[in-house]
Amino acid sequence: MQTTATTAPAPVAGERRALAQSLTPLLVDAAVPMAGYYVLTDGFGMGTVAALAWTSVLPALRSVWSLVKDRRLNALATLMLVVNAVGLALSAVTGDARLMLAKDSAGSGAIGAAVLVSVLAGRPMMTAGLKPWITKGGDLSKTAAWERLSRESARFRRAERRFSLVWGLALLAESTSRVVAAYTLPAHTVVWLGNVLAGAAVLTAIVITGPVAVDPMEKMVEAEVTPSA
Repeated sequence: MQTTATTAPAPVAGERRALAQSLTPLLVDAAVPMAGYYVLTDGFGMGTVAALAWTSVLPALRSVWSLVKDRRLNALATLMLVVNAVGLALSAVTGDARLMLAKDSAGSGAIGAAVLVSVLAGRPMMTAGLKPWITKGGDLSKTAAWERLSRESARFRRAERRFSLVWGLALLAESTSRVVAAYTLPAHTVVWLGNVLAGAAVLTAIVITGPVAVDPMEKMVEAEVTPSA
């Protein structure tokens, strides 16, 4: 008698784990500080600069923990730690809430610029996140197909570069819009609007890269794994 398996296939489970891992930093670095800011200002009457300073501590601690846990320099975690530390130091000296809000754009701006440079250099940075998705969590046959296409197919490499190009431009646009918002809108508005802008940038990048990069690459990998007779 056959029994139906209740566990998810390995590739699907791998994708779910990857999704959960990607959402955790978002929760820690965006949602929790935002909620903390409004609790401190509206609930406890704390000043804007003090509330922004205290809510910057958690992302900074997460960056430190990431460096300690991995026992190596993680470029993104190091960048975010430096951004938070410099922003807090400058804000303590100037007492400028807008500067504290604008500093949040430095991370996405620097990453966006680095991604664009990597595209020009022919080594697109976003491939590290794209490859596990295309290969379904590291399926051996799909991974081998990816490697062959990456070596032999100019069309595949162009799609790979387009993926990083779109993400780099989206991150730069989000960074610029955050700076503009920080210096033109009330701080109380910018705290939640910054997360909306970040979400919009991510959603835009996902929507655009689907048809111009992800879908064609998935089809090429699938065709490479199961060639027509």
